[in-house]
Amino acid sequence: MRAESSPTARIGALFGGAGWAAILHRSVRVTVASATGFYAFLYGLDEPVPALYALFGPIALGLLSAVPGSGRQRAEVMLKALPAGLALVALGTALAVRTWAAVLGMLVVGFLLAFAAVAGPRPAGAAPGLQLFYILACFPPYAPQTLGLRLAGLATGVVLLALCEVFLLPQPGGATYRSGVAKAVALVGDTLAGRVGLPPEALRAEGERLRLSRFPPAERPAGPGRRARGLAQAGSASRRLLEQLAHLTETGRLHHLLGDGRRHSDRASRWLLPQVAERCADSAAALRAGRARPVPRRLDEAIGAFQRMRMRQGAETGATGPDVVTVLRRQAALLGVAESARALEISVRVALEGRRTAPIEPRELFWYTNASTLRLWLRRIFGNMTVRSVQFHNALRVALALGAARLVAGSLDLTHGFWVLLAVLTLSRTTVGETWAAMRQAVAGNLAGAVAAGALLIGLGEHTDAYAAILAPGMLIAFSVGPLLGIAWAQALFTLVVASAFAQITPATWRLAEARIVDVVTGSVIGLLCALLAWPSGARREVRRTMAGLLHECASLIKGTVTSLAAVPPGSAPPPSTLPALHRMRLAESAYAQFRSEPAAGAAAGADWHGVLIATHQILLGAHWLPRFDRPATALPPDAVERARADARAAARTVERLAALCAGERPPPDGAPPHPASAPAPTPPLATLVDLEAWLLSLTAQLTRVEAGLAHATGPEAGLAHGTGPRGPGR
Repeated sequence: MRAESSPTARIGALFGGAGWAAILHRSVRVTVASATGFYAFLYGLDEPVPALYALFGPIALGLLSAVPGSGRQRAEVMLKALPAGLALVALGTALAVRTWAAVLGMLVVGFLLAFAAVAGPRPAGAAPGLQLFYILACFPPYAPQTLGLRLAGLATGVVLLALCEVFLLPQPGGATYRSGVAKAVALVGDTLAGRVGLPPEALRAEGERLRLSRFPPAERPAGPGRRARGLAQAGSASRRLLEQLAHLTETGRLHHLLGDGRRHSDRASRWLLPQVAERCADSAAALRAGRARPVPRRLDEAIGAFQRMRMRQGAETGATGPDVVTVLRRQAALLGVAESARALEISVRVALEGRRTAPIEPRELFWYTNASTLRLWLRRIFGNMTVRSVQFHNALRVALALGAARLVAGSLDLTHGFWVLLAVLTLSRTTVGETWAAMRQAVAGNLAGAVAAGALLIGLGEHTDAYAAILAPGMLIAFSVGPLLGIAWAQALFTLVVASAFAQITPATWRLAEARIVDVVTGSVIGLLCALLAWPSGARREVRRTMAGLLHECASLIKGTVTSLAAVPPGSAPPPSTLPALHRMRLAESAYAQFRSEPAAGAAAGADWHGVLIATHQILLGAHWLPRFDRPATALPPDAVERARADARAAARTVERLAALCAGERPPPDGAPPHPASAPAPTPPLATLVDLEAWLLSLTAQLTRVEAGLAHATGPEAGLAHGTGPRGPGR
């Protein structure tokens, strides 16, 4: 686990920078909204019940919740969450009649709100605050007659916070993912047009800038809707294009396509390349403008014409030899770039228009374009209702911890028992190590805060005017200095805030501070036990399992793709289904995203999981476009088919070996050796076989980089040095 940085280091990193300013501005907004509602209800209307909810409403959504986005975006999320918050307060008020009813409600509410993370970063950000609304209402006293006052206080507090988010030191918006994709796509278009020539490292660096972790959470396309799915797919296509250009630059083929390619007889490449460059430029312009423009001809039609032109040229010339194979390989590389550009073109249009479209080929890859909104949501929800989903793990862990805390607090009749659940909610983490570190600091901070709060309550007694005078400044200090100095300071200062607030509602003694420390310790123990019993390692183990499952599915896709291309008669064998692999990819991406947010520990930290995702995405794309654009007109020669099957089996064994490494198992033996590298090329050279070779060679290059990281992370296991990569024609 990474060592916690010291308070001095955190101050040095944040003070005077954007981080410190954002924390200070947030504390001002939350303090103004909370204090305004609290003072208005308590001293203006003499209503302590709505005052309490007006106080905790802004704290829940403004401080406890990490709602992402600009000020207007945050305000929109808060106002949309308000009806759900009111319903949760009503539900908690009704279920407070019995402890068992409140516990069952806590289990259901806790799971559903934590599971809302599958809907994207904004619902996930608001979920902890909504949890607190139910927690506040489900504790005694059972007072359904106060429901109207509770709802009025909560609504007032949330509306005040939304107004502060818009008009009082609003949070500025961050860089949008759409603009980042537009910049990357424009670079691809300029490179293909010959206007820009960057080295491979620079092209890959541009692709790295499209990682979702580089963008604010509010701008990440993580929702289940068509626009979010389309933009996410456009980002993946852009990164793939940049990687393809980097590989073409390393091999010198990009230079031939842009320079020498204009001087030889490769008419097909000279015809397709400008169209791909132009389509990338059009996609970049559409992303910048925010609306798609009509195009005279779809890129898939151009790709089909390009393939027919290649076949016709080969039949007309009947030429053989290394030069012809070189041209075919260069064309195969361009075909891969064109197919990535086609995926980009389609996904950009869907992301900008957001409308339901007619089915788009391949349907398994673009299934969401023709799906109803209900189906999109159901697929996202039920796709994560599995023990392989980290979202399901997190939701179940949170629900069990909150339910157990509510049961203990109700059974023991703890004073201010909602603090037990608040401790569980705010201190639980996805790994037991992180949870222990957070709770250890929280208990220490609450001990110090309890001593200070006890002294404050003894010193001021029942002088409510004194508590009223220090509440607002205390909130401002606690909400700004606490996050800066760490959990211990935040808990200590928050203890002083709640002591000052509750002392104004009912007469309080030093026993209020004693009750808080008992409740926080109780909640910490419950949270730690649940973290220990429910997936204590977080996503570290699950990222291995999901990546291994994804690779197992992709290994069968390689062999299935070759079987489809080699069928006799051509077209009699359908392409392999990619739906299972797409489902496993979604789970693997979710596990990887959480893994990136956890402290690095163990062997899994050194593995190139992102490289695994890139390689499997490349397999998925080849499984789609090779059977579609490379189906031969006549049956392939038997000897060529045998070599292709051998290469596919070799590549599949490599993928299976990587799956074993991901799972921490011993890799299987390589099996029968492939054909010798000196095997002659087919006569005449066939575009189908060359394109298949280019796909397998590109996979081997990517898998070689991936296995180096996996072997380092899992031990000196067998590597690609065993010679299992494809050879293809002419090698």
